[in-house]
Amino acid sequence: MSQTYAALNLACAALGTRLFTVTVQDLTQDVARRAFSSHPVEYPVSGTKPLTRDGWYDHCITGQQTFVANTTPEFARYFFDHALITSLGLGSCINIPVVQDGTVLGTVNLLAEEHHFTPDRLAAYHALTHSHHAALVAAMLAG
Repeated sequence: MSQTYAALNLACAALGTRLFTVTVQDLTQDVARRAFSSHPVEYPVSGTKPLTRDGWYDHCITGQQTFVANTTPEFARYFFDHALITSLGLGSCINIPVVQDGTVLGTVNLLAEEHHFTPDRLAAYHALTHSHHAALVAAMLAG
């Protein structure tokens, strides 16, 4: 387990995040591989998700912008595991792309209760991710 991911998880949890994962893009297999999970039973590190070319992909991967969904209906159409997410009492998420040299290496994925990701909290999560950027890139490139 990467100390970088664990440190960022703790910092995000202090702001109210209840589920934290990091995924790394594997374009050769067309999947996102889970590199860290705060909930390893429900979301094991060995897990993958297909990289589906949809609105989420266009926004977060191609557009390199943070995806924000503050209610279940906003993310349910993109996440096949939305029933599991809601069963954990979670109803909002953000996916922050980690970009290096113009390429998205992966995403930091944060989930909480509905309407958690206010503009102030988004700014705080972006600041945390930015402060860990170099270490995130190194961890993602290391595999």
